[in-house]
Amino acid sequence: MLRRLLDRPVAVTMIAVVLVILGVVSSRLLPVSLVPDIDAPYITVQIPAQGVPARQLNETVVIPLSRQLIQLSQLTDIRSDAREGSAVIRLTFEQGADIDYLFIEVNEKIDRSISSLPRDLERPKVIKASATDIPAFYINLTVRDERPAPAQDELHPVSERFAALSRFASQVITKRIEQLPEVAMVDMSGSVASEILIIPDETKLRQAGITIAAVESALKRADVTLGSLTIRDGEYQYSVKFSPVLADREDIERIFLKINGRLFRVRDLAQVIEHPRKRQGTVLSDGRDAITLAVVKQSDARMSQLKSELDKLLGQFRHDYPDVEFTVTRDQTELLDYSISNLVSNIVAGALLACLIILFFMRDMKSPLLVILTIPVTLIVSVLVFYVLGISINIISLSGLVLGIGMMVDNSIIVIDNMTARWLRGERLADAVTRGTNEVVAPMLSSVLTTCAVFIPLIFINGMAGALFYDQAMAVTITLFVAYGVSITLLPVYYRWWYRRQEAFRPSPWLERFSFDPVTAWYETALKWFFRRRALMWGIYAVSIVGLVLLFLTVEKERLPRMTYSDMLVHIDWNDRISAEENGRRTQRLIDRLGERIEQSTVMAGVQQFILSHTEENGVAEATVYLKCRDAADVEPVQREIRSYLAANAPEALCSFGVSGNVFDLIFAEREAVLTARLRSTTGQNADPERLQRLLDRIREALPELEVPQAAMQEDILYVAQPERMALYGVTYGDLIATLRNALNENTLFTISSGDESLPVVVGNNLRSLDELLESTFIRTAEAEIPVGALMRQTMTRDLKHIVAGAEGNYYPLDLSPRAGEVPQVISAIRRCVAGDDGFEVSFSGSYFSNRGMVGQLVGVLAVALLLLFFILAAQFESLVQPWIILSEIVIDLFGAILVLRLFGESLNLMSMIGLIVVCGIVINDSILKIDTINTLRRNGRPLKRAILEAGRRRLKAIVMTSLTTILAVAPFLARGDMGSDLQFPMSLVIISGMTVGTLVSVLFIPLAYYEIHKPRR
Repeated sequence: MLRRLLDRPVAVTMIAVVLVILGVVSSRLLPVSLVPDIDAPYITVQIPAQGVPARQLNETVVIPLSRQLIQLSQLTDIRSDAREGSAVIRLTFEQGADIDYLFIEVNEKIDRSISSLPRDLERPKVIKASATDIPAFYINLTVRDERPAPAQDELHPVSERFAALSRFASQVITKRIEQLPEVAMVDMSGSVASEILIIPDETKLRQAGITIAAVESALKRADVTLGSLTIRDGEYQYSVKFSPVLADREDIERIFLKINGRLFRVRDLAQVIEHPRKRQGTVLSDGRDAITLAVVKQSDARMSQLKSELDKLLGQFRHDYPDVEFTVTRDQTELLDYSISNLVSNIVAGALLACLIILFFMRDMKSPLLVILTIPVTLIVSVLVFYVLGISINIISLSGLVLGIGMMVDNSIIVIDNMTARWLRGERLADAVTRGTNEVVAPMLSSVLTTCAVFIPLIFINGMAGALFYDQAMAVTITLFVAYGVSITLLPVYYRWWYRRQEAFRPSPWLERFSFDPVTAWYETALKWFFRRRALMWGIYAVSIVGLVLLFLTVEKERLPRMTYSDMLVHIDWNDRISAEENGRRTQRLIDRLGERIEQSTVMAGVQQFILSHTEENGVAEATVYLKCRDAADVEPVQREIRSYLAANAPEALCSFGVSGNVFDLIFAEREAVLTARLRSTTGQNADPERLQRLLDRIREALPELEVPQAAMQEDILYVAQPERMALYGVTYGDLIATLRNALNENTLFTISSGDESLPVVVGNNLRSLDELLESTFIRTAEAEIPVGALMRQTMTRDLKHIVAGAEGNYYPLDLSPRAGEVPQVISAIRRCVAGDDGFEVSFSGSYFSNRGMVGQLVGVLAVALLLLFFILAAQFESLVQPWIILSEIVIDLFGAILVLRLFGESLNLMSMIGLIVVCGIVINDSILKIDTINTLRRNGRPLKRAILEAGRRRLKAIVMTSLTTILAVAPFLARGDMGSDLQFPMSLVIISGMTVGTLVSVLFIPLAYYEIHKPRR
């Protein structure tokens, strides 16, 4: 078949051109996204319950719902977190479960539970998580020239301009952004809604002898919605419609009320105002009230197109609405842009380096041009296969392409070197091309299969990682197989066509002085030296086995490598009874102290309005702050300044730092503490807060070197109604609750529609303080007006701020951050402290365990990959012994790679483990070719030792060239200083060190191992 292809170079060229054209067209159609479009096995149930204490919310809502939801199939974990005003139940399912079906089932179970929940509870929201729900951008909207939010009037915390901006953002800006075909939705937070407040005039009501209850009843009767009528007039029919009775504040003021036989208008008895509703959360951008928009991309849209269209739209917004500032933050396209630029630079660097290596090793100007030809053809045809298989361009598949391109040059080098070697030995050009290609077809296929064999098991990793690495495994597999096909078809055809006018292979004149013969001579000398000292090699092998075990047990294990960031997220719990507005003011004062180190800040104080679960849930007194520093060097000083400020000004506050939420970190990063001690009460009742605090004090004394956080407690003022006084004055509980609702502006009578928004109509008051509530609020009875304070007794109560529960019930999570080597001692110390208190028991979780589980899974993947390698090699060599020769070198290679990793202070993490897996697949390719050549020479009658030496000479150049191209292709990734480089650094370090050690093993150890197994036995 190859001979027929060699005789038809035009036909081969036309087929290649057609495939390239199809690939170019496919590249324009492929979706470009941050991550593959996969459903995450998580469902979140959000329970809004404004004003309900955490303990009450947990007992009346969370526990009944959890009992229903725990019955779901394929559920692996359930965790709830109840706090004042809201609760969250997080459900984790097995990877691969049908999330769409489970989403429906969760909603059905909630619907069945509604009847047993409090009647005034808003229906819980069910959110299905997806990796593509991660916002591509956040856009902050602020009013230009608006004064900073902390300077606003206490009674008017929101300006009229910002209230107008809220309506404008929800009715115009979000809708226009969502009209972009690349946008799935815009998730908004920070807006304020309006309400109509009716404040009764107590003096006028008293003069008219009218009670507030009578006014409320009359107002409720005025809330009517008129339908439509149908009138027939002969053969015609007409619809009679009525305009809405109530549409705005003026309509409320004009309502007529007939009370006690007299006719009043609402404006005669009360003041009617439209003002912003109470806010449970605020957003500040650089100190000003802001609305933040999280832009979520369509799963099949191209990220570059989204960014381009959004930039155009924002430019138009800035021109059309000069009074509004638009600030883009947390741009997730930066990581994708980095991966694409890496791909391009890797292609260019790989091509140039491969050409230089071939140029100096082959001493010819034409051979490098053939390699340049194969790289773009392989890449474009691979993209065509991507399109056929429905694989998108994302950071996972791009990393696979980067790895694949670094390895695919090896096939071209091997084919060119083998054809040239035969031509130099005196064969005709056509025969050299045919035989040289056919000679390496089988071993090259075996090399491709062995390389793919170490990637394919990655898809069997549990959880999101396994689902995501499907794209990487497929990208490497596709690239290598396409490169293999190009190398054995297109490359030989053009090699023959390129050299058809030459009688024999002649090096370029100016390269003739570069010869590989001295290297070959040195190699033969070194190999003969090791042949005489074979015990030394076996000693090195034994040391490698022991060293590999010790290194694996002692090296630090993490989920992700340590990366450089110039931005961060700060989570602050002020641990105080403050409003959302005061939360924002305190947080902004803290940011103002940071000075010029901060380029941009976004404060999300209190409860946020986002629908999706991409942002951490906050309580009213909690804040999540995004800080963009000038550069990465400012991150640590900023964190120290924040800690010192809080220690001096808010010692009770709790603070933690995290990364800014890039897509890779949101999927893979550690969201749990290094070690979490789950403290549970053994009494069957809720843990007593004071007893829990004493236990934490004992743990703090036992672990003085660790920072043991205080329990997050909250103190509430508790008013207890006095039944004897209520009975004395004839006041019922209903009267008391109704009066308090009115005083606190929480007595909603009805809702009217005004344009696209709904306005609640509320009866309330303008109370400014708690003292006014007790002294200035009266309940009118037939005998007298009784102040509310006379009917209630004030006391204090203290309880946990968060009530956390799992499948085992309620527990208190004590998060600690010891070093990995100290964790066993910390666990023992905590167990001793808990054993001294018969009211508690403890269990442990955290990243210390999950990271080891992840590394264990990757070790299992490596074992499966080695097993696949063995079967592939056994099938190729038709031997059960020779595969062990090849696989035995992996022990030395892994030992060398992990040793270098340890010397550079790096950990075993997701990226370095992938590097180890890559090394296992690549490094044995040289040994496969060498053993295949030895077997061929022995079948041709060469003696064992001579066959080993001759195979070493023949393959040495190709082995050195392929190793150098692989090493130099990933060498640019050894630069550090930004997130993308830090992510690639450990993988590149492992590949370079593993390939360096593996090359020496292939040329020195493998021949000795082959000789030891096949030498004649006496």
